[in-house]
Amino acid sequence: METAELISRALAPVVAHDAVRLAGSNPAPGWDMGSFGFWHGYEPALVVELQNRYFLGDDPWAVDAIARRPVPVAMLGVGDHGAQRLLAEHGVGCELRLVLRDGRGVWGVLTLARELGGRPFDAVDARRVLDLTPELIAALRGYVMAVPLQSGAPALPPGVVIMGPDNRVKTATPQAYRWKEQLSRERGVPAWMGELFFAGLAMRARDPHAVPSTVYGPSVTYGRWTGFHAELLPETGEVAMVIEAASGKQLLPVFCDWYGITARERQVLTEVLDGAPPKRIAGRLGVSPYTVNDHLKAIFRKTGAGGRDELVTAVTG
Repeated sequence: METAELISRALAPVVAHDAVRLAGSNPAPGWDMGSFGFWHGYEPALVVELQNRYFLGDDPWAVDAIARRPVPVAMLGVGDHGAQRLLAEHGVGCELRLVLRDGRGVWGVLTLARELGGRPFDAVDARRVLDLTPELIAALRGYVMAVPLQSGAPALPPGVVIMGPDNRVKTATPQAYRWKEQLSRERGVPAWMGELFFAGLAMRARDPHAVPSTVYGPSVTYGRWTGFHAELLPETGEVAMVIEAASGKQLLPVFCDWYGITARERQVLTEVLDGAPPKRIAGRLGVSPYTVNDHLKAIFRKTGAGGRDELVTAVTG
């Protein structure tokens, strides 16, 4: 992937590495699940197995564990743990993992790897990548906001995919296949990455400790803002997954996080989505119409919207 190669080149002068993974997630207090990502230098089979071990709890430094640390950095080297043996089997001597966290939540995770036999990562490397956190978060946000607000991809009806106990697609509705075709066309990435994402959603749905949630994919990756929701079917052990266009108040919290819209601006935007004019919004919020217009101008500036109609269309689909 060209973007992944660019990321690797940008990081190389700061911390030498042989492979890189960067995943972005919807900002939240803790790690949920990445909705888009980039890989460079990693073997696909290794990425798949690492994900499997993560959801099986067979990883000494899983992302959610790192996210809870005071300093969200960890290093994984050669050892007897399952994940460590797996890395060595694929020629990886060590990994450096950084959770991209700030005051608003967790935005993603960066993982760097060095080949077996090379110099292990150390505390100096950890400090260098930690210092890059604001820039990496800004890069993820810049990627999400890089496309026009109005998507060119059609808003397809929801599709349903049934994942078998082996976390592979067992069956799907015709609309789900249309979604798959659209996502493949928009993303332009190998099929195994899509399969990895779906398998991860299925495994997350099987976790009895995980709170059911929807993973939102940005339009820059999926052609339009897209929601993926998975639920375990206890009777069969299968997982039902719904794919649908994300819009309206369902999408609003995620949209506001990525575009840096403040709590007050979000209140104004919520009223706008309800069709309220500035004077009515001012009355409801106890501010002047001039203040409402200032908030709207700030929202237009942050999102690049040309006006109220374009903004509403972007959020409501």
